[in-house]
Amino acid sequence: MTRIIDHPVLGKLDDRNKIPFTFDGKEYGAYENETIAAALLANGIRTLRVHEEGGTPRGIYCNIGHCMECRVNVNGQANVRACLTVVKEKMVVESGKQHPNIVKRMVEKQ
Repeated sequence: MTRIIDHPVLGKLDDRNKIPFTFDGKEYGAYENETIAAALLANGIRTLRVHEEGGTPRGIYCNIGHCMECRVNVNGQANVRACLTVVKEKMVVESGKQHPNIVKRMVEKQ
């Protein structure tokens, strides 16, 4: 996927600095003021996490912060919305992992 390189409101992409960040241990590049979601999408990343219960892939859905599908871990902090969070230099982003559903396990035991 490519980025828009000349936008009438946002300006030219060439005018922005490139910022390194990592996603799941691999280094990628973003541009200043670009969200994690936009940077990952531009780098060909579609799956940002897996569903807590079923393990199915999840990615960018609404891209305005309402749906919570784009949650990732950022610098060790869980459940950060990639569509609302701007990339910072050397930011460490990890995909959301499937965790056991403790509530469901407790109900099944009863």
